[in-house]
Amino acid sequence: MTVAPPKFTTLGCRLNSYESEAMKDMAQSAGLENAVIVNTCAVTAEAVRKSRQEIRRLRRENPDAKIIVTGCAAQTEPETFAAMGEVDKVVGNTEKMQPGTWQDMARPRGPDFIGETEKVQVDDIMSVTETAGHLIDGFGTRSRAYVQVQNGCDHRCTFCIIPYGRGNSRSVPAGVVVDQIKRLVDKGFNEVVLTGVDLTSWGADQPMQPKLGDLVMRILKLVPDLPRLRISSIDSIEVDENLMMAIATEPRLMPHLHLSLQHGDDLILKRMARRHLRDDAIRFCEEAKKLRPAMTFGADIIAGFPTETDAHFANSLKLVEDCDLTWLHVFPYSKREGTPAAKIPSQVNGKVIKARAAELRAAGEAKVARHLAAQLGKTHKVLMENAHMGRTEQFTEVKFDALQQEGAIVTAAITAVQGTQLLAS
Repeated sequence: MTVAPPKFTTLGCRLNSYESEAMKDMAQSAGLENAVIVNTCAVTAEAVRKSRQEIRRLRRENPDAKIIVTGCAAQTEPETFAAMGEVDKVVGNTEKMQPGTWQDMARPRGPDFIGETEKVQVDDIMSVTETAGHLIDGFGTRSRAYVQVQNGCDHRCTFCIIPYGRGNSRSVPAGVVVDQIKRLVDKGFNEVVLTGVDLTSWGADQPMQPKLGDLVMRILKLVPDLPRLRISSIDSIEVDENLMMAIATEPRLMPHLHLSLQHGDDLILKRMARRHLRDDAIRFCEEAKKLRPAMTFGADIIAGFPTETDAHFANSLKLVEDCDLTWLHVFPYSKREGTPAAKIPSQVNGKVIKARAAELRAAGEAKVARHLAAQLGKTHKVLMENAHMGRTEQFTEVKFDALQQEGAIVTAAITAVQGTQLLAS
């Protein structure tokens, strides 16, 4: 059998990408060989289906390797993946972040290097009370790095399975976060993205219960050489005063926020067990724009939640304009067994869900087109993701004809729009 280093396939969120990098370090340090690790996503039923599809593809391409499945889908449905003939090992979300897990799997114990352990290694995620800060050196690129500051979620939105894959909310201590960001800046990274499952709950389990804004201000003060700090998805109702102050006064905090909004109708928001109302979302966006006129927003919106009528959907569609949303992540509602929403009798017809999702996406595309057109003639600082493409501070893609240095921040004049990209000189 040909010996090969472990391969990783990551599905789903940025946090998964971060954790895959940490797992790579642990697997390589342990000496794991001839293994393919699939870090799955469980956010929708479709995500789980794609995970299974990817596993079958990887087995065809790697007939001699051991297939190890981990991630949120493995945590919430371990029996589903254990039943697949292609899978050799199922590892939970807690276990995957422990060096000992990888050492055990790498330890030779006869012809099967996985060892004499059970096929499923998944414990109760709800019993986990801490999240370690895993120090990683990067993501195979010199542009941006992601730093996990929080994991899990204490909220129980009726459509969401993720708390059962990630457990309750727990925070990485601020000192650990700052140390990791200093290390990344020393290695040449010009942008760091703070990431987590419920980012704005950071600090609630820490002494003195600091807020996300406190962490942001501390990072910017203690890591003065960090050019750009970015925040991933947040819950706007939990935003604190210091985060609003950072938006207003800290140019190194990027003017782009992705909001977990989910819907634009108050009744549907209540049935989702969300903690904000429509006017709360609008008020936050107006205030953030007032403090930082360059601010752009992305948002998650679900189409076709059970009981959603045409009038309810119209409020979601109108929210795109009312909140001035640019980058939409539209999710057609998908029934997830084990969630309260799956038991609601008034499920929306699948064709209706698909049509509403398409209408939301079209509204998002129109907003992107307007945003791109408004950039013509402006000058932007662009972080280069590769030799030809980078992103502005508002996360807009910019294409260059001339070669640029990967990871550099380039000042560029916007000359044209091409599809969903800006062109620059």
